[in-house]
Amino acid sequence: MCGRYGLVLTPDQIQVSFDVKLDPSWIFPRYNIAPTQDVLAITLRDGQRAAEMLAWGLVPHWAKDKKTGYSMINARAESVVEKPTFKQLFKNRRCLIAADRFYEWKGEGKDKAPFSIGMKGFRPFTMAGLWTETKLPGEELVRSCTIITTDANQFMTPIHNRMPVILPKDAESTWLATNTSEGELRELLIPYDSSDMEAYEVSRLVNSPKNQSAAVVAPVTS
Repeated sequence: MCGRYGLVLTPDQIQVSFDVKLDPSWIFPRYNIAPTQDVLAITLRDGQRAAEMLAWGLVPHWAKDKKTGYSMINARAESVVEKPTFKQLFKNRRCLIAADRFYEWKGEGKDKAPFSIGMKGFRPFTMAGLWTETKLPGEELVRSCTIITTDANQFMTPIHNRMPVILPKDAESTWLATNTSEGELRELLIPYDSSDMEAYEVSRLVNSPKNQSAAVVAPVTS
């Protein structure tokens, strides 16, 4: 699964990296993004990329409250096209989730060690996502998203058996486009290239979403 990630960039860097305009009131960088928090997603509106802040954890049309989102922070690539909750969103409500790292825990029990994982040089990237908007009883419209995950690649396997679907730069437009066929979309739901990834151990500060400082991404030194 993907249950924690980061986007350690300034607003100006985000606009350049993802070719999107950012509302200056949005606060970045984000060192420790957790489920239910608002996250930066990129959608397609009138043929142009648009930055959106969406709640992480999909709240589908049949949900009775926001708590449903806790169990829908991820959607499995293997079943996302068939599952009723995701099927229609896969057809017409795809998005990019902006990041420059994600976190996973290696080991078992209390000895699990957190790792910061990303592209070489920790350059920005996007994860494949789905989004929706739902009117809950007695509440305003809830806009939410989920991150699609797939099997771990060779690099990730020693750390965790799943990873987010990371989209190569040249595949981002294909993912967002309204005329992309289901077959083309399915071909994108694969593990990312192992040779272009790196990771390092970080402190257990990342275990708590209350910790949001740069100390979260600092490497553990022996």
